[in-house]
Amino acid sequence: MSDSTPTCDVEAVNVNKTFGTNHVLRDMCLQVARGETFVIVGPSGSGKSVFLKHIVGLLTPDSGVVRVFGQDMHTLAPDDLLRLRRQIGLVFQSSALLNSLTVEENVALGLVEQNHLPYDEVLRIVNEKLALVEMAGTNRLLPEQLSGGMKKRVAVARTLALGPRMMLFDEPTVGLDPLLSTNVDNLILGLKQNIHCTSIVVTHDLITAFRVADRIGMFHDGKIIAINTPELFLKSPEPVVREFLARNVNWRFSP
Repeated sequence: MSDSTPTCDVEAVNVNKTFGTNHVLRDMCLQVARGETFVIVGPSGSGKSVFLKHIVGLLTPDSGVVRVFGQDMHTLAPDDLLRLRRQIGLVFQSSALLNSLTVEENVALGLVEQNHLPYDEVLRIVNEKLALVEMAGTNRLLPEQLSGGMKKRVAVARTLALGPRMMLFDEPTVGLDPLLSTNVDNLILGLKQNIHCTSIVVTHDLITAFRVADRIGMFHDGKIIAINTPELFLKSPEPVVREFLARNVNWRFSP
């Protein structure tokens, strides 16, 4: 008897999405394998963030199918969609921490609201996830006392506290200096090694892309026009990819 478990965590088949006269996604096709770190690059307005919103079910395709963990996102009943969303962690550009809450309270927020666990168990999970992102001992600090990179780590810990099967990162290094960006890159790599979850990273930062990716896909005009490993992506003969790499002159890739 064959194993019917899906081999990819995300599958998009001929996905189209239009806003007014703007055709954002055009017959877009993509598969992201379980446990893979897939990085999406491309110019602004090419459909990267719109695609992320389809993965979490915030948007529905005009045509085509988006499957997550083998389930069609746009045909799920509301309760089933909510359960599936809880298996997806989303780390926002701004970290989105609540300024009036401590680090501990921010990380515990989802657990307290959703799981109704005793607080000693909540605290155990909070401390475990803070240690995982190298933020142990920061429980009583407020967001205003944290650097930009530290806020990113706390945001990741908050997401990990809910036990997601997949992590989505929307521009995780935007606004950070090179040292803090490196710390965030190392955090993404550490998650792959420590919890083996699938990660999708949308970024304009090619340094991050080449550091963390198993594969890189480039969005252009609503489609994925190139997908490959970092080394082969760098050698892509696709003219749009060559131009995109050439325009980003402030990066250097070291294998």
